[in-house]
Amino acid sequence: MKKKQTLSKYTIALYILVPAVLVWGVNFATQGPSEELLTLTAATQIVPEKISYNFDVKPILSDKCYTCHGPDEQARQADLRLDTEAGAFGMAQHLTQRPIISRNNPQESALLFHINSTDPKTQMPPPDSNLTLTDYQKQVLEQWVKQGASWEGHWAYQVPKLPSVPTVQASNWVQNSIDHFIAAKLEVKGFTPAPEAPKETLLRRLAFDLTGLPPSLELMDRFLEDDSPEAYEKMVEHLMATPQFGERMASVWLDVARYADTHGYQDDLERVMWPWRDWVINAFNKNLPYDEFITWQLAGDLLDEPTLEQIVATGFNRNHKITQEGGVIDEEYRVEYVADRTVTTAKALMGITVECARCHDHKYDAVAQKEFFSLYSFFNNVDEKGRIEYGETPAPFISIDKKIVQQELPFMHLPDSIAKVELMVMEEVENLRKTYTLGRGQYDAPEKEVQPGTPEQILAFDTSKYQSNRKGLAQWFFDAQNPLTSRVVVNRFWQQFFGLGIVATPDDFGNQGARPTHPELLDWLAVTFRENDQWEVKAFIKRMVLSATYRQSSKLRPELLEMDPTNRLLAYYPRQKLPAEMVRDNALATSGLLNTTLGGPSVKPHQPEGLWEETTSGQGLTQYQPDGGPNRFRRSLYTFWKRTVPPPNMITFDAPTRDFCTVERQKTSTPLQSLVLLNDPQFFNAAVAVATKINKETALQTNREKIQRLFRTITLRRPTKAEQQLMEDYYSTLLKEDAIATKDPYVDLALLIYNLDETTQKS
Repeated sequence: MKKKQTLSKYTIALYILVPAVLVWGVNFATQGPSEELLTLTAATQIVPEKISYNFDVKPILSDKCYTCHGPDEQARQADLRLDTEAGAFGMAQHLTQRPIISRNNPQESALLFHINSTDPKTQMPPPDSNLTLTDYQKQVLEQWVKQGASWEGHWAYQVPKLPSVPTVQASNWVQNSIDHFIAAKLEVKGFTPAPEAPKETLLRRLAFDLTGLPPSLELMDRFLEDDSPEAYEKMVEHLMATPQFGERMASVWLDVARYADTHGYQDDLERVMWPWRDWVINAFNKNLPYDEFITWQLAGDLLDEPTLEQIVATGFNRNHKITQEGGVIDEEYRVEYVADRTVTTAKALMGITVECARCHDHKYDAVAQKEFFSLYSFFNNVDEKGRIEYGETPAPFISIDKKIVQQELPFMHLPDSIAKVELMVMEEVENLRKTYTLGRGQYDAPEKEVQPGTPEQILAFDTSKYQSNRKGLAQWFFDAQNPLTSRVVVNRFWQQFFGLGIVATPDDFGNQGARPTHPELLDWLAVTFRENDQWEVKAFIKRMVLSATYRQSSKLRPELLEMDPTNRLLAYYPRQKLPAEMVRDNALATSGLLNTTLGGPSVKPHQPEGLWEETTSGQGLTQYQPDGGPNRFRRSLYTFWKRTVPPPNMITFDAPTRDFCTVERQKTSTPLQSLVLLNDPQFFNAAVAVATKINKETALQTNREKIQRLFRTITLRRPTKAEQQLMEDYYSTLLKEDAIATKDPYVDLALLIYNLDETTQKS
């Protein structure tokens, strides 16, 4: 009977929730964007007056033609290729005996003949390919040929230059140069930007973005009462000065760095890497310039007279999985570790998928297999084992005790209960081994010896400028002629604050990646970050959040749905689901349970009983013992991360497993997420705590006042009259139930509010 009554209660809750969502105007989270949705709809596709090869032509050729006439020799048809200039301007010898593209006589171009043909025997793409060209695409190709078929190298491999800031009509709207680029594109389409978001919404958005936590009610009231023109900027500076800023930024970098508290693989033993995490938090808080932030992690041990802090930073390249399983081949796994470091560095800093070139030349991008192993060779001089013994700290490592912390690593939080830790780091051993290309990427198939180097079409590695080691590689990344480093990082920052990068494929700036929606803005950001900001992260982020683009309301305007359904032009602020860490931390913070202790070892909050036992081989970490006391309520950043069994509630909210480098999380919306919010003891404890806090406030005399305060405590805004009535009706319904599981209707109401889209989204 009790079960039936409980189900009835939540059925009622859903009836309340649906109209409430409609009243609050909360939209549902979308799935990750498909390539089709990343472009504007056909209604906005007007053939540009001047055709750009990179942004108008190449995407068409890549999508429709490269399958048969691209870089893959095995799939190439008619000995005809369109991915190179030499190929595109050669002769279609096996088709029409015409030049493929003729600049002197455009109408004689075989390309135009075949795309306009209606004869199935000569039509391109052929009917049986299931590929078709739209009228718009045909017009683009035809106009490009008539304009002289100007050819360009891949846009991402061209050194970014500072573009002129466009002049716009919306001069009263813009706050800084970012807005000029956004407004210029909106005005071309006939759109206008959204007005500024309400102050409650704006500060909540800003606090989550800069600290990963909601603002306190006291801070919100201070902001609401401040009518000065500088009120918002003062909030930006205040939030960026808190230690929580470093924690927020670190949570993103841990995904990139594939951080975990265990080695991975089958037995998945515990490792100590949290001192490196403390370093990351401190680096962001003290505003270490990005070039130093990366250089220390890549090559801190190779700097002149390196400090212990710089050596600690190299833990970045030891975050990969390591095996302790018996029977494995030592060299096979050692090679995997070096390959992992290579792939992680390329994805994180270059935004390209070099792993495709481990077994063969990359089919689509300018990375040969030889170049993969030339890059690999930078990381191949570490004296390490492929298989470690149980309980062994994989060499090389450093030992850190309390005296060392006090004297050299004051940012590290070594608790009194731990006398010493051993942290894996990088240590170069010159001439340790030679590096060879490996046949099909296999450890036991060495072929040709290679030297340290980088992909030449991106930027050749100049041995007269740089040493052939990781220090030289770090300098190469920050060479003024490197076209990728600044573009890749500013795109990832943009993604962090706006939900989607200017390039929507942050791990692929190559030929098959998405084109930038605002290429001039991307280059302006890249050059400004590198030259004006001198790689200073806080200055760059401050510029983004001070922009009018960032401050826009997220209210959806129906007239934009058809023209720009995925809001790629940013005519309003894009709502986003909060990351997994923020969903939990928001509940802990608003309930008053959050333990804000900074840094230190990972902790073990609640998770389902027996989960580790069911997924192990009987060795290693088999028993999960939750922490007691306030450690249960530490920030999610510090949750113990077992690689083979990550925290289940965080995985449900799209956190990655941390097996590999991740630069963008999935975006899903599933019923399991609601079940976690309603049933996970951590959220239940938060609901109990916030309800208890509300009940103890003597200034709140009536249920109406308590309901208002409960809603504002969690959402940080006051309810409308309609919302207030819905909640009061729900409260009354709960009182009529014969068996309320929690014995306190405010707990049930708090659970309902925690489950709202508004609560789990950044709007």
